[in-house]
Amino acid sequence: MKKYHTVLTIAGSDSGGGAGIQADIKTISALGCYASSAITAITVQNTLGVEDVHAVPVPIVEGQIKAVLNDIGADAVKIGMLQSAEIVRCIASELRRYSIRNVVLDPVMVSTSGHRLIEESAIDALCKELIPLARVITPNIPEAELLLGGVTLDKQQQLPEAASLLAKKFGVSVLLKAGHLTEERLVDYFYDVEKDEMSQLPSVRIHTRNTHGTGCTMSSAFASMLARGKSLKEAAAGAKDYINNAIIAGADYEIGHGHGPVCHFY
Repeated sequence: MKKYHTVLTIAGSDSGGGAGIQADIKTISALGCYASSAITAITVQNTLGVEDVHAVPVPIVEGQIKAVLNDIGADAVKIGMLQSAEIVRCIASELRRYSIRNVVLDPVMVSTSGHRLIEESAIDALCKELIPLARVITPNIPEAELLLGGVTLDKQQQLPEAASLLAKKFGVSVLLKAGHLTEERLVDYFYDVEKDEMSQLPSVRIHTRNTHGTGCTMSSAFASMLARGKSLKEAAAGAKDYINNAIIAGADYEIGHGHGPVCHFY
């Protein structure tokens, strides 16, 4: 009997289809895994931005996670948008209950359009209760600045030390994404805390407005690679390769009037 590589995504829903749960399911499926989901919030969203957010009640989030893990299980879990401290604590409790090792957490805090997606109290709960349970976190530069206590990261050469500091602060491996910098040649840095090893993941900036959901997509790709049995270093490189090619493949499409999605099924 064949078995799927299974990935559970715990995140918010994007009505526009380019990010969140929708991007996660597309990515997980494109990479040959079986996607299940627990929806934490429903966003009113399109390519122009987020207009509103409705939090799913905590018992319903908890119920979704239990329903999936009691029946299907998960070789890896990807965690995205978590709006409240109550949701954060709920998910932390369930991760401890089921002892999931391959947890990839994308610390989603602010949308590309600048809409705050997480309550202030949830950031503290995220740092104290959930990030230490993850195997990998995948912050962008604004998120890394916030997690490091308000430092400013505006130069490529600052990123290796920032990734290392985050890893040591939380005891997790860190994929720090460089996309918010202005350089044409960008280098993401992956610090493997389990091997005390830093890797560079270089790419050239792709000039396109279709970058909606890149963070969700990359973290889901990372989780999918881990679910398939890849090492941390292999999973980081594979996730970077996937998102880079997805951006290239989707660069010339036109959908909506704002920031379109990447091409997940290239």
